[in-house]
Amino acid sequence: MDAQKAAQALQILAKSYPDARPALHYSTAYELLVAVILSAQCTDERVNIVTAELFKEHNTPRTMLALSQQQLEGYIFSCGLYRSKAAHILSASRDIEEKFGGQVPADFSSLKSLAGVGQKTANVVASVWFDADAIAVDTHVFRVSNRLGLAHAATPAKAEEQLKQIIPQQDWSKAHHWLIWHGRRVCHARQPDCAACPLAEVCDYFSEKEEK
Repeated sequence: MDAQKAAQALQILAKSYPDARPALHYSTAYELLVAVILSAQCTDERVNIVTAELFKEHNTPRTMLALSQQQLEGYIFSCGLYRSKAAHILSASRDIEEKFGGQVPADFSSLKSLAGVGQKTANVVASVWFDADAIAVDTHVFRVSNRLGLAHAATPAKAEEQLKQIIPQQDWSKAHHWLIWHGRRVCHARQPDCAACPLAEVCDYFSEKEEK
């Protein structure tokens, strides 16, 4: 997608989703970190249900470490991948306590050093909590950006690289939320609602479908 068409797509997204924001519930950097770890292959709605109970007594690294792995698994079972997620949360909590003075680190490389924190999770925490310019490529961002033509990438890492090249840096974080909301509301994985899509005129996927 050329720069002019990309700018038009971003303008439409900004107008369509002016209040786009994270769907996860959190009140601290640590709560956000845990929620994002739990959100892997799980809906934000389910994560919010689980953390509403978990965070009543275990919303800091220290109070989380009061739980055994088995106890934490009991809280997060319904999020899926609960064994690995529990292990990651406890390991990350231990490192936050022992290496970072009990505070989630703002430094990107330090964030990625925590168990369970890959590129996407680090980008979410850096962008949402620390106001850094970042694009977290989850399944919605990956799907929508490729369909639109903002990216032509086989991997999330490549999509992030391409999106950073075509989207102005000051819009990276906002574009991340716009693309997520569009993926949830219109550009669904199995059946995108192209008839209701405000981006149809600038969308590669729609153009190709029309040609067929």
